[in-house]
Amino acid sequence: MNPIMLSIILSSLALGTIITMSSYHWLLAWIGLELNTLAIVPIIAKQHHPRATEATTKYFLTQAAASATVLFSSTINAWSTGTWDITQLTNQPACIMLTMALSMKLGLAPLHFWLPEVLQGTPLKTALIIVTWQKLAPLALLYLTQNSLHTTILLTMGLLSTLVGGWGGLNQTQMRKIMAFSSIAHLGWMAAILTLAPNIMLLNLALYILMTASTFLLLTLISAKTIQDMTTTWTVSPTVSAFMPMLLMSLGGLPPLTGFMPKWLILQELTAHNFCTAATMMALSALLSLFFYLRLSYVSTLTLAQSSTQNSHKWRFQPNTKTTPTTTMIILSTLLLPITPMFI
Repeated sequence: MNPIMLSIILSSLALGTIITMSSYHWLLAWIGLELNTLAIVPIIAKQHHPRATEATTKYFLTQAAASATVLFSSTINAWSTGTWDITQLTNQPACIMLTMALSMKLGLAPLHFWLPEVLQGTPLKTALIIVTWQKLAPLALLYLTQNSLHTTILLTMGLLSTLVGGWGGLNQTQMRKIMAFSSIAHLGWMAAILTLAPNIMLLNLALYILMTASTFLLLTLISAKTIQDMTTTWTVSPTVSAFMPMLLMSLGGLPPLTGFMPKWLILQELTAHNFCTAATMMALSALLSLFFYLRLSYVSTLTLAQSSTQNSHKWRFQPNTKTTPTTTMIILSTLLLPITPMFI
């Protein structure tokens, strides 16, 4: 892609998110969401491959339908209340419709079907943008309207997302689909705690972006697209082979790594509000996610690929494996648990 066009598209992508996050008028928020969607469409489609075209079509149709529903719900609210202010969302049908629309934009279960398919049709760097940056605008709108949202609906969708994210990732062999189901599970935790303790949701979001970005950057470094590709990690870079299991365990929420912090705080908050059954089910669903993270750790660290001397494989060439830019992110993604008392 032309560098000038790429810079314009990326600037539009950033601008759309910033407009949505800083707006107090529903129409301005909708304009930001639309700009965000239209900016990422050419980034997904630039591969000129049938899978990329399919992913672009699925992404565009889903996001356009969700944006139209956001506009429709805000119109209904303006009709009944006479105001377009985002914080004045009082109409009950409009609240439910907005929750469903933003859940579709995020990829929360049961509206998650587009996310694994779209990620599978995109390169790793584009997939990174979709599962991190593209979540900011819808979550900002959910954060702004959290006083009006229905706790039971969000808690149900959050619980369902953690279960779907755990079960769905068990049967996958493609790394991008595994990361998509990981994203669904993490967003489920955020949705469950949103109306009870929004500050914990923001902390969870920050740590999720940090851990997911670090993992995607390491996957890009070793060009791992399937679980089988992960077996070449040691021969490509021993450093990456050491970092990868720590990151995966942190994503799974295993103590004493950073990823345990948001799960700990969320379970504590849920039990404090007497949602003990939901907290138990979410804790058990985290075990499902932990299983496929453990499998990936085993494959990347303790399994070596078969390397025949008669065939030239990608790991026989000297790769560019400088991990310096991501080292800080990896350290933060694994060693932040001791600062948890600051957030309690």
